[in-house]
Amino acid sequence: MSSGTNLPSSLPTRSERQAAGKALRESVPRSAHAAWKPPADRADIVALLEESNRDRVPELISLRYRRMLQSPLACLRGSAIAMAADLATLPKTNLRLQICGDCHLQNFGWFASPERNLIFDVNDFDETLNGPWEWDVKRLVASVVVAARVLNASKSDQQALGQAVAREYRQHLAEYEPLAPLEMWYVRLDSSTLLNNPTDIASNERSQQIVDAARQRTIEKLLPKMTERKDGQLRFKDRPPLVSHPPDFDRYLNEVHGLMQQYRATLSDERRVLLDRYRLVDVADKVVGVGSVGLRCGIVLMLDPDDAPLVLQIKEARASVLEKFLGRSDRTHSGHRIVHGQRVMQAASDIFLGWANDSQGRSFYFRQLRDMKISVNVESSSLTELDEYARLCGWALARAHAKSGDASAITGYLGTGTPFDEALGEFGMAYANQVDRDFEALQNAAKSGRIVVAEEPEGNSSKS
Repeated sequence: MSSGTNLPSSLPTRSERQAAGKALRESVPRSAHAAWKPPADRADIVALLEESNRDRVPELISLRYRRMLQSPLACLRGSAIAMAADLATLPKTNLRLQICGDCHLQNFGWFASPERNLIFDVNDFDETLNGPWEWDVKRLVASVVVAARVLNASKSDQQALGQAVAREYRQHLAEYEPLAPLEMWYVRLDSSTLLNNPTDIASNERSQQIVDAARQRTIEKLLPKMTERKDGQLRFKDRPPLVSHPPDFDRYLNEVHGLMQQYRATLSDERRVLLDRYRLVDVADKVVGVGSVGLRCGIVLMLDPDDAPLVLQIKEARASVLEKFLGRSDRTHSGHRIVHGQRVMQAASDIFLGWANDSQGRSFYFRQLRDMKISVNVESSSLTELDEYARLCGWALARAHAKSGDASAITGYLGTGTPFDEALGEFGMAYANQVDRDFEALQNAAKSGRIVVAEEPEGNSSKS
């Protein structure tokens, strides 16, 4: 008699999966991950960025370049398409799971769980896809080395930081590997875990400062800075081009109403009940991030009958830059792909995640705006703070991968020694050199007039 399900009748054991992972060292030695040498036909960085600019808001592309030209780290953040193309040329383990796809230092942070606990996790999934686990680790390590260079760290310190992140990832993945899938699903790096952590990843004083700061970043506290009253109506403050009401506001408002109806249908029943207790009051365009500049993004102000706020962000969802190299997502809607990846990888996800299409067929996803969200500006940190934060990111990535895929096969491949850590340290140094070359190429393109660079408006923020 058929069970009517697609559940497998049998699965390989932990020891079998570990053995299979270990066997992969024959075809892809761990030392192979150290290599980076740009192929002779590597695409020009500006050409790749121009490819990714297609169908972005034309008036914002020059601002995207401005933000990428702030530093080599900003250049790395904005050029996920380039690193995806580079990673595709390197040896792969072909151990695939749900990956972030844009796993750099600034795509981690603290935010509130649905239970209002503060947790640390990956927090950006625009490029998420089923892909090789090592792509996330390599992008994270590269961003750490680039950040260390921005802080003028010595070469030995740069490489040591890269190795430390890889080691943190490997060791924590080994700790999570024995857990049953359901146990792993409940693991989270919350404030109590970090404050009581017996290792030296972060001092209690710095951790407590972050926790206190995050608890001040609720919408109730931020709303007075974001809004004003006009004709008795609460509205978002215009700060063009960062926040603005479009000239054809009525058409825009109707478009958002249509998106909201589709979005509502993607929520679970009980969350529809919650959403229905709010009314739509105002909408505005909002510019966010570095690589996201030029994508269509808006914010939605909703109020309950007593004017308690809910602010949602609507963000355009396009095909992941990884799909060109790894194949199309099995989620045909890019917003659904992002929401799925976030729910699979994060320890606890925003209850208002959902997706919709506009009248022109563009995909979008929804989430809450700034719900106790806080991130670290690594370019203004000390080297000690960067070390603490980078290793915490390595830990968080290990947790996300252990939740989303097969930790046993990966730990079998990594082993208990340091060959992978050392290889990643070398890779980070080599790829940071590539980022330096790309940054210089972008600077030269700006000087020659090949690209147009906008002035950064007052009130600049590259965070969402």
